[in-house]
Amino acid sequence: MSTAPYPSEHPTPSQLLADKSVLVTGAGMGIGRAIAKACAREGAKVLVADFNEAAGAETVAAIEAAGGEACFAAADVSDEDAVAAMVQQTIDRFGQLDLACNSAALSRGHGPIHRFEKAVFDQTLAMCLANTWLCMKHELEHMLERGSGAIVNISSNASLRGQAHNAAYASAKGGVNILTKSTAAEVAARGVRVNAVSPGTIRTPGVERHFEEHPAQKEMLLQSMPMARLGEPGEIAEAVVFLLSDRASYITGQVLSVDGGGAVR
Repeated sequence: MSTAPYPSEHPTPSQLLADKSVLVTGAGMGIGRAIAKACAREGAKVLVADFNEAAGAETVAAIEAAGGEACFAAADVSDEDAVAAMVQQTIDRFGQLDLACNSAALSRGHGPIHRFEKAVFDQTLAMCLANTWLCMKHELEHMLERGSGAIVNISSNASLRGQAHNAAYASAKGGVNILTKSTAAEVAARGVRVNAVSPGTIRTPGVERHFEEHPAQKEMLLQSMPMARLGEPGEIAEAVVFLLSDRASYITGQVLSVDGGGAVR
């Protein structure tokens, strides 16, 4: 990555992330898995990070079965020592860290804000905001030394307008947005781009289970959405791949909403 003008005369590679190494957190399932697989499809060597070893191994196996290169790191990204070890494993395995997508998040609370316990609120901030900062802290240490890199953080449309009974998660993801913009402003002149993707309601295993238990909520949601359907994990992955690639060489500090128009309804 370079701060020099875009070399429009250069040919575009057939794979957007060819010869790059990428670290993807929360890559064991759902959106994170889709991102890891899409990065591998585009030629990247992928470090699959997740606290669920079985799920992470499945992602690695899927990438390898498709002809890609990947390895797994067991990591709780709310623990700084684990994050530092995860980044170092990427460098040890692939020689450097070119790109990162910080997808891991886990909300611990749902309900009226005045009923939240402080411990639950703190856990959500730790697992949805502080963990993103920890990942960027250690990813950037390596990228800034090299003078190049790109990071994409996964936010949520809950951060854009707020969300009743989900205030802790929405607040944490709102923090991710500002963290992304602030970091982008800080490191842009040093060759590193930082953006975020904000998914709408995506057809992940967790969302599917929720709608099986609450079918009326699914119908209400679909009626309120301009595109009248859920998003697919792969649709988030395509946006992430673009922002990580050199095709987004003049884009930094942005929060891209990928939500079928939900944010403008």
